[in-house]
Amino acid sequence: MADVKRLVFSILTFLEDQKKTGGLDDEQVESLEVAIQCLETVYRLTTSDQKQVAQYRVQRNLLDIFNSQLTETDTEFSTLSLHEPTAEEKEEAERLKNKGNDFMKSEKFSDALESYTQAIKLDGKNAVYYCNRAAAYSKLNKHQQAIEDCNRALSIDPSYSKAYGRMGIAFTALNDHESARECYRKALELDPDNQSYQNNLEIAEQKLREAATGAGFAAGPAGGLGGMDIGSLLANPQLMNMATNMMSNPQMQQMLSSIMTNQSGGEGGLANLLQAGQQLASQIQQQNPELVQQLRGQIQRPGESDENPPPPEGQQ
Repeated sequence: MADVKRLVFSILTFLEDQKKTGGLDDEQVESLEVAIQCLETVYRLTTSDQKQVAQYRVQRNLLDIFNSQLTETDTEFSTLSLHEPTAEEKEEAERLKNKGNDFMKSEKFSDALESYTQAIKLDGKNAVYYCNRAAAYSKLNKHQQAIEDCNRALSIDPSYSKAYGRMGIAFTALNDHESARECYRKALELDPDNQSYQNNLEIAEQKLREAATGAGFAAGPAGGLGGMDIGSLLANPQLMNMATNMMSNPQMQQMLSSIMTNQSGGEGGLANLLQAGQQLASQIQQQNPELVQQLRGQIQRPGESDENPPPPEGQQ
């Protein structure tokens, strides 16, 4: 029962501190006082009794104990901590951050990660520490953890452009170029003159175009095959009517049948296929040259830039 009383005494001490430093209004303070009275009655404890203080008080306050026990993946809760770090804690956290930076320069990324984590334990409200730890996570190929830390940094400082930039790098490493593009866009909104963000944005957009082309679809919103807007082509009544007429032509049917039944797959089949294509194109050109011009416009592939932008810059 002694351990339980020490815990309850710590809770009472925490609640008493909140009455003074929690920034609560009168109604909230009154509610806390009711809670304190209930706990005091049930456990027969009071923080005003010096004998009980000597018997049950622990050296660390309850909130610090709680924060120290948070798992690494739950450290975002420390950003919501009601505990304000002391001047000494802030100074030590800054020293640990600088130590982590030195480890990063020496490519000792695991050591850097540990230094940043220790800094966060001391001062969980500094966005820089999370962003720097994200850089260490990225170097260790723990990109999902890097994204989580960037989000924590942004929950503290929504205008922190570097957090968006580093999150973009992590998404790029995960081949999530759509998310990377959005991160770089937001980073540029906050820091329009940053050339690194601009370069990385262009790379993400290029990767999206390449992925779309590789999958056989145009990057445009309407979609299409090889740059064609298939929906528009199939919705073209002139083209569909002409195709129907051609497929009902006995000569065309015979030629297609010959191609389909050719089992060799050699030059004969290829020659027949080319002949069929040439005949089809010739007939369309003769019957409706304006439709041909329209189709050419629809299947025109967008030009590709010859520029080869540099790879994304490393963590800064």
